[in-house]
Amino acid sequence: MIDTQDSQTVIRRLAIVGSGLAGLTAARKLAAAGVDVTLFEKSRGPGGRMASKRLSKPADSSADIGAQYFTIRNPAFRQFLTDHAGTGCWGTWGGRFRYQGADNGWQSMRPAERYVGIPRMSAITRSLSSGLAVRAGVRIASLDRDGDDLWRLTDTEGRVYEGFDTVLLTPPPAQTIDLLKDSGLSMLANDFNLQISRMQACWTVMAYFPEGAGADFEALMPNSPLLNWAANNSSKPGRQDEGEWWVLHGDPDWSDANTEAAPDQVADQLLKEFHQYGDITAAPGTVNVHRWLYARPKARTGPGHLWFQGERIAIAGDWLDGGRVEGAFNSADGLVSRLASLGLVQGL
Repeated sequence: MIDTQDSQTVIRRLAIVGSGLAGLTAARKLAAAGVDVTLFEKSRGPGGRMASKRLSKPADSSADIGAQYFTIRNPAFRQFLTDHAGTGCWGTWGGRFRYQGADNGWQSMRPAERYVGIPRMSAITRSLSSGLAVRAGVRIASLDRDGDDLWRLTDTEGRVYEGFDTVLLTPPPAQTIDLLKDSGLSMLANDFNLQISRMQACWTVMAYFPEGAGADFEALMPNSPLLNWAANNSSKPGRQDEGEWWVLHGDPDWSDANTEAAPDQVADQLLKEFHQYGDITAAPGTVNVHRWLYARPKARTGPGHLWFQGERIAIAGDWLDGGRVEGAFNSADGLVSRLASLGLVQGL
């Protein structure tokens, strides 16, 4: 049994690798309990797969290139967003959503409250990160322990960050496994269930239609071997685009098979599918392409989170809890609850 009065067992300084929703959820909850938390983010800012890309034409435009929307089934998730992100940076996205059934007939998607960030998806993670210690533009390359048995992190530039008694890893599984192996922790990486850790790629195309695409829908999921999703990003609340930005997501299996394809070729193929299945006649102007190597988990179930008590290393992420946006929250929330139950976190 852990002695909760033993200062050596209680988590006092925590390093979190990654500042997507899982990392930010854990950081917010643990900081509220008095833990000194530092997040390390390889990109220019927080967001993870709740990412938005700023676009130069027209001015001040952006497009959500990762998660397109999220739903809320867990009341605790809604309360967390309300308490820590506020209510001004997210809201409902209504519209005409349709999908193509097995008989290739079009049907309306089932009614649901679909939420998005306002004025872009990343507004939520930006708000959640406010006041937290986030070291952006820092890619962690390895972990090791010092003479006091505390974790120190070394980045790709050789800079060292010291004095952490616990580390939480939230990158996609392939990157997490590589980091563990590069840190001499292959025994932890080998504990991963290969089915759970399998992530699929996704090609994303952002296409701008100056006069609009002429679609009679806001989003559709066709029965296409190439195109998985198409959505009018400009129809989301808070967007003030002149014209329309559309976001197209490639089919996961097709994206996996074409990860090394030329971006121009990818754009041509996905736009052709969009025109065909969406009955679109307008031609796009500006076109941007983004490749997600690790977009969604192959498995839809998982353990929720991983905790290696002997090493004081935790792993969390949406890929451990079904892959949905809410899964990232559930993963981190479950981890924090477990740490509290073990007496490693106090004040919750």
